[in-house]
Amino acid sequence: MVAKIPGLAVLLALGAFAATPTRAAEPVIVATPARVIFVIPFWIAERNGYFQAEGIEPKLQIGGQTGPLTEQLRSGKIHFHIGGPDGVLIDATKGGPLRILAGVVRRPPLWLIAKPSIKSFADLRGANIGVLSLTEGSSKLLLKMARVEGLLPGDIRLTAVGGAPARHKLLQEGKIDAGMQPLPLNYEAQALGFNDLGWAGTYEPDWQFITVNASGDLLKSNPELAAGFMRALLRGQRFLVENPDAAAKIAADVLGTPLPLAARALSEAMRLGIFDPNLDVSEPGLRNMHMNMKVDGTVPRDAAFNLAKFVALENLKRAQQAPPSAR
Repeated sequence: MVAKIPGLAVLLALGAFAATPTRAAEPVIVATPARVIFVIPFWIAERNGYFQAEGIEPKLQIGGQTGPLTEQLRSGKIHFHIGGPDGVLIDATKGGPLRILAGVVRRPPLWLIAKPSIKSFADLRGANIGVLSLTEGSSKLLLKMARVEGLLPGDIRLTAVGGAPARHKLLQEGKIDAGMQPLPLNYEAQALGFNDLGWAGTYEPDWQFITVNASGDLLKSNPELAAGFMRALLRGQRFLVENPDAAAKIAADVLGTPLPLAARALSEAMRLGIFDPNLDVSEPGLRNMHMNMKVDGTVPRDAAFNLAKFVALENLKRAQQAPPSAR
């Protein structure tokens, strides 16, 4: 009987293998406006195999503005969008299917960086300031900062030039006079001699700057995909909180920035409450965005703020409540 045990063990192992058929990973298209530190939970999840564990094969598309990305999300050309919630707020207000699945950045993650000759807001009069677009969140924050500092809308000129890396490059080339920069590009710019005019969070502490967005149609047609994506992304965010040194190495590699700057950036983002450790959505932050969008006419002035109309947080809540072994 002893001699038969190995053979039995082999048969049992083969039976177990046969009972668990392999399933091809599902391709998933994720879009984000720029290669910046806000996307770090995605990159951690990708590097650490969290998406693969959920049967997801993600492909990240980098670049684009709110309008086109919103349309791609609505049409199904992309599955998830990690970026500003502006497009969702507009679409949902009109009765559209787009929803916010989670929050990533709940406070403004931007610093206003200017060329060496500009040392204060007063020096910005007549300046050309580069922005992602003329309608998205950072432009609104910039105008609020300028207004608090005594500048009128006509005192500065905003030029749509693209994401933070593009603004960093154009500032060095002298093609713009200033631009909002996230961590750690603000540190890199200061090291090159550019001036830091201040953190946007000082002027507006509650601002839901980055969210995870998807179409409600996807949530209905493929709920397992949405649930798996959120589980993987939350694991990435929690890894960031629990393993800051390892997370900094991933950030440095992805962003092409020195490791000390990546570590400093992640530490500062957590200290200032910029990143939400559990990917929760900030209701005050979304409310402030919605109010600003009413002021500039992006959404109707009589549109009431209704959080339930904009979010679909069921998958996030389930992921948050999962036992540690499932995380």
